Order: sequence, then C-alpha cells, then structure tokens
Amino acid sequence: MTIERTNPPTLHPTPGYHHVTTVEASRLVFLAGQCPLDSTGELAAEDLEGQTAQVISNILTALETAGARPEDVVRTVIYVASQDRDDLGAVWAWLNDSPLAPAFTTASTLLGVAQLGFTGQLVEIDVTAAL
Repeated sequence: MTIERTNPPTLHPTPGYHHVTTVEASRLVFLAGQCPLDSTGELAAEDLEGQTAQVISNILTALETAGARPEDVVRTVIYVASQDRDDLGAVWAWLNDSPLAPAFTTASTLLGVAQLGFTGQLVEIDVTAAL
C-alpha cells in the first residue's frame, strides 16, 4: 500500500494537511462519524476540549480494531457545532497535538455546523483509512 500526500505549488499553503492524497491500497476502512460518547453511550463532556478528547480516543480504538493506525488515514472531515472560528481553530490544534495527529496530515476538511446528531454534541469526525 502506498499513500502519497502532496500540495500543488499553485495552491495555497495549508496549516498541516495536504490538498491531495493519492492511495494505492488493497483495503479501505471507513469509520462511522465518531462522536464524543463514552462506552456507555453517554456524552463524555459538555465542553469542546473534553468532547474532542473523547472523539480522539474513539477514533484510535476504531482504527486499532480495523488493524489501522493514524498514519493509514487518507481522509478526515471534522464537524464542529460552532460558527466561531476560534473554536474550529482550537479543535484543529487539539487534534494536531494528540496521538491521532498523523491522521490530519492527509486530505482534511474542517467545518463549522449548526448542530450535530446528539443533544449537546459539539464535535464529530469522519475518517477513512487505507491498508
């Protein structure tokens, strides 16, 4: 399996992700959008930082179950229930300071949205990995 991450010179610089991710793989892993729910199905925290930490933990567990690592991630979509760019920037920083950080060097999208599926939910991340 090969993963090539590139930034075309005529596109704008990025804060860590790559514009283009090209993959030759024998198996793809698609995670359901990972929410800030703990193992009992309860919202793990009420604040953005605590919820982001739970989502990171959930993604690491799901990747491990599939035999994948953060370095195998080829696409992420990050949803933050906020229109405040500072909140989006904080989530991006927490993700890139976590053990999941290699996943965000790939093709990534960060979105501020009006609301997410669970009451009180502030963050959700979709992940695709290639093996």
